[in-house]
Amino acid sequence: MTLETASRFSAWLWRLLAPKLYRHKRAMTHLALAFPEKSEAECRAIALDMWSTLGATFAESFHLDRIAREPERMTLTASDAAAKAMSSHHGLVMVSLHMGNWEINALAARQQGLRLAGVYQRIKNPLVDEMIRALRVDYYPKGLFSKGHEAVKGLMRVVSEGETVALLADVREGRGLAVPFFGRPAPSNPFPALLARGRKLPLVAARVLRQSPGHYTIHCELIEVPQTDNREADILAATANIQAQFETWVRETPGQWMWGHRRWG
Repeated sequence: MTLETASRFSAWLWRLLAPKLYRHKRAMTHLALAFPEKSEAECRAIALDMWSTLGATFAESFHLDRIAREPERMTLTASDAAAKAMSSHHGLVMVSLHMGNWEINALAARQQGLRLAGVYQRIKNPLVDEMIRALRVDYYPKGLFSKGHEAVKGLMRVVSEGETVALLADVREGRGLAVPFFGRPAPSNPFPALLARGRKLPLVAARVLRQSPGHYTIHCELIEVPQTDNREADILAATANIQAQFETWVRETPGQWMWGHRRWG
């Protein structure tokens, strides 16, 4: 089965079956809160597009090697400030969100000469965990760490070596900082902001949009990280800046973001 066929079939299947799952109800609740001006039918259409996106992403995760071998599938754009930060190669913190096919970020970064370290959530089943990790590890030459204390130490070592740390920062962080996201406090991971401020590194946000099966655009923006005498306030402000950029992107293409996870509560 070709990449395009697998992507289309999985998108169709998830769009058909996923609305029967409990996460669909959660997604609809979140959409109603985020877009009070939209009708139920409009929110349902966004949710269905989301399931198609996730289904396509699932299928494409088994074809990352092919995507990496065919760079014409990926188009990278960046603001001038973000492009300058990524070209310096003297330490960088990158954040992204579960949009489009977020796995493509690592492939595009490698094309730009960035040597990434990343973090993933370990899966309880060791066989499944090893399979999922094996699909991604080659695109993180500085290490793919399982979430936890050891990951924090490893990532700090990576940036001290002048390399790049890449993190997904749009999920709920129970002990994180509550910053606005769609007008509601959202517990958010402060670590990207803490790392960028503490090491005086640029902080770049990236999003991936699926244009068609197996074809993507990646866009990057520099995130402001204050450097004042108030460390806690700086980290809070930078964390809020990350989520504000994410919200802007989600509003532009809501059907390509993952609404089913517990972002607010």
